[in-house]
Amino acid sequence: MRQKDDSLNKVNLFKIANRYYNMNDWKSYKQTTKLILERAQNSKDSVHMAKAYSYLGDYYESQSISDSAFLNYFKAEKIYLKINDKLNLAKTFVSKGNLQYNEGDYFESEINVFKALRILKKETNVNNQLYDCYNLLGILYNEQEEFDKSLDFHELALNILSDKSIPSDYQLKATSLNNIGFVYLRMHNYNKAKLYFQKSIEQKNLYQENTTLYAIVLDNLAYSKFKLKESESMPKLFYDALKIRDSLGLKSGVVLNKIHLSEYYAFKKDTLRAIQFSKEALDLSRSTDKLANTLGALQQIAIVDPKNASVYSKEYIQLNDKMLKAERKMGEKFSRIEYETNEIKDQNSSLQEKNKTLVYVFSICTLLGLFFYVYKTQQAKNRELLFKQQQQIANEDIYNLMISQQNEIELTRLKEKKKVAQELHDGVLGRMFGIRISLDSLDKLDESEAISKRKKYLAELKNVEQDIREISHDLNREKSELINNFVSILNKLFENQINTYSSKLITVFDPEIKWDLISNMAKINLYRIVQEGLQNCNKYAKADIIRVAFKNVNNNLVLTIEDDGIGFNANKTKNGIGLHNIEYRATECKGTVTIKSAKGEGTILTIKIPIEPNNNLHNDI
Repeated sequence: MRQKDDSLNKVNLFKIANRYYNMNDWKSYKQTTKLILERAQNSKDSVHMAKAYSYLGDYYESQSISDSAFLNYFKAEKIYLKINDKLNLAKTFVSKGNLQYNEGDYFESEINVFKALRILKKETNVNNQLYDCYNLLGILYNEQEEFDKSLDFHELALNILSDKSIPSDYQLKATSLNNIGFVYLRMHNYNKAKLYFQKSIEQKNLYQENTTLYAIVLDNLAYSKFKLKESESMPKLFYDALKIRDSLGLKSGVVLNKIHLSEYYAFKKDTLRAIQFSKEALDLSRSTDKLANTLGALQQIAIVDPKNASVYSKEYIQLNDKMLKAERKMGEKFSRIEYETNEIKDQNSSLQEKNKTLVYVFSICTLLGLFFYVYKTQQAKNRELLFKQQQQIANEDIYNLMISQQNEIELTRLKEKKKVAQELHDGVLGRMFGIRISLDSLDKLDESEAISKRKKYLAELKNVEQDIREISHDLNREKSELINNFVSILNKLFENQINTYSSKLITVFDPEIKWDLISNMAKINLYRIVQEGLQNCNKYAKADIIRVAFKNVNNNLVLTIEDDGIGFNANKTKNGIGLHNIEYRATECKGTVTIKSAKGEGTILTIKIPIEPNNNLHNDI
């Protein structure tokens, strides 16, 4: 079982399965076949897959699980049709026909046999398969009491056996002779029946090569002699056949043998034995799954036991109805299997026209649906384009606002620079010049007088130093005001939020943020993100508290907008246009967006943007 999975391996496995089949080791046969099927499916080997389905069909038929057998035969049929393997397709038709015959579905069985014949008549070296077809048709027509047709097909089957390529150890000739005899038996032509049964049982090595068939022919020969009222070898022939069948465990054969013995003893007026054998036949038949056996036994016991005939007849009627329903149900099940596997080919032209109409209607509906989809898609693209245009206008407005603010800052800066220059020139430089001149004059004074003067000049230098420090502080304040200008714009937005909505707003600005390293484009996007975030809180969150925070985390500007509102399922909710815009703006700044939310637990929106040292130089508008 661990050999390489190739065609040779599958061929060897089929040989093993055949050995199990011949040994009646059904469990091992099924396991081996299923292994072949699994390997064939894995390697997409259609040939061996179809053969494995056929083998499984044989298994289920041997176990009298007819629906499973039919399903597997049908799967094999589909594959053989697909790969155009005509010979194996014909074999599968015959297998289906045999199964349908055994279930009493004679009409469908006949159809499948003729399907096989249409294929086989165009092929060569197929006498074995032709024999199976003709033999089965002969049996079918005999069951339907079309005896002339039955004899014709049995004669065709018998003639095929003249081909010496067919092995004699199959005992097919004995089979056909027995079948012909059985047709005459049903026609009540007991002399001809006896003649064919005699020819059948005289076939060489019949007992050794096919003991079961030998017992059948022996019982039929005995029965035809009984009907001819021949006493020679009677009832020994019946008992010999019964002994063989009993030793082989052939319950159905034993039941038929005992019914025949009951008939024999009833003819001999031995009522006790007649009733005994009919009761034994009835009891045994009830332990089998063949209702036909029980019907035959009930029919016979009603004849030999007239006192209880009404009871047996009533059971016979009920059982016969049950068998007819079971046959009809099985036939319907076979049809349903074919229907459910979508292999019925309806030849009705009106149905084909309906199918064409449905195709046309479906095509038109598909085209309309496609047109509608394209129309809606175009509309969505137009809306997206309009939105981007509006977004661009809004960005330009914010940019103009920031430029205007920047101009005011520059004017203020120039004024302050001029003021500082004046202070330095008029105040600090003049005083320092005076002190320098005074220090130069110390060299002309006495040491004691010079010391006194030097202290005075040092004190004056300290005053100059204090003035310079104050000017420096003024410059630092100017820089702080310039940096905090973007913060002022945001504060105006926050002030508007507080004045308009009832929710409490908390804002946090990290003093470590180097706003001068943040580009104007990033500031515009951050402003719009905050604006969009506040709008979402106002419209959807129903929050009591909103918190907006800007922090510097590992050279990244982190914006957090947090609320204590109703929240939403962030995994299931599809992003709306607002969140989509936020993600788009963050991406423009090479940043990321994280949304953490759950129903009843509020929402946290986090934007993370890298702060690059030269960002403002390269990306400014």
